[in-house]
Amino acid sequence: MFRNWKVAGIIASVIILGYSCEKDRSSGPEGETVAFVRPSNFPEPVYQFEGNKLTAEGFELGRKLFYDQALSLDNSTSCGSCHQQFAAFANLDHSVSHGIDNCLGTRNAPPLFNMVWQSEFMWDGGVHHIEFSSLNALTNPCEMGMDLDSLTARLSRTSPYPHLFQKAFGSAGITSQRVLKALTQFMGAMVSANSKYDKYVRREPGGEFTQAEQAGYQLFKAKCASCHTEPLFSDFSYRSNGLDLNPLDRGRDSITNSSADRGTFRVPSLRNIEVSRPYMHDGRFFFLEDVLEHYNSGVKAHRNLDPSLRNGERRGIPLSKTDQSNIIAFLKTLTDHEFLRAKKFSEP
Repeated sequence: MFRNWKVAGIIASVIILGYSCEKDRSSGPEGETVAFVRPSNFPEPVYQFEGNKLTAEGFELGRKLFYDQALSLDNSTSCGSCHQQFAAFANLDHSVSHGIDNCLGTRNAPPLFNMVWQSEFMWDGGVHHIEFSSLNALTNPCEMGMDLDSLTARLSRTSPYPHLFQKAFGSAGITSQRVLKALTQFMGAMVSANSKYDKYVRREPGGEFTQAEQAGYQLFKAKCASCHTEPLFSDFSYRSNGLDLNPLDRGRDSITNSSADRGTFRVPSLRNIEVSRPYMHDGRFFFLEDVLEHYNSGVKAHRNLDPSLRNGERRGIPLSKTDQSNIIAFLKTLTDHEFLRAKKFSEP
């Protein structure tokens, strides 16, 4: 296991996941090392690849599947179409998901990283296991529009997939379970933990904050950290932040059928927030300045408004323009440029 993150950050060929011993390492097709290394400032991951051992072959298969438009009904859309690496695997091009037949969904495509530390997925928490996190996009008629039987049949007659599945899983056969496991190996490997902030907390070179960043960090801890908890920058709860008085999207209530969850959505991570716009579940804000001004002056008195945004008759979080500028300076320290450029996560 790497214990020195100064060394781990230099070794660009390492695919960072969680934990590894030397005997668990294997080399990928391009000489990459597939390892399971937990960032020293991160907690234990929820998912540790039990029953889905991470291998170079499984990772490369998942990478190919992630970027293959053949996984959609009309061969027009891949996972990578809505999850773009330069946007931290969010979708810069559209406020909401954009699928086959130019169909537009109702919610913003969330960024993908640090998924092994999560136990629920989607804006409403409707998926409870990382291995099923791809299922909705694959089968949703407005996203990729495939049924799993048709998908596995298509892959079975498409070279080189039979050979790749044989290599990845040690036996012949393409099943929906194996498709999801391979995608999980690739997406589970998307660990973002080498931003300026991470270097700051690990006291590594390159982690020195400017005066504005330091001021923003203190403001962030005082005003934002109750929901966006370090080091993952989310507590993964479901809350209403007062976007609308009468929201059209039921949010978490669409899963729980509870009026107490009406209009509540999963608190997103703020890591890589600088590049993962547009923001909110419906992508209504394109600039961080708009987001912070919402909290300063735009919070609506929704019946389920989070208590942290209630202060007597004053709703929201008071933030001067200087406060907002400093907070944004800090938020930009959460951008992991190595993750955004990592060749191992790019289209093969």
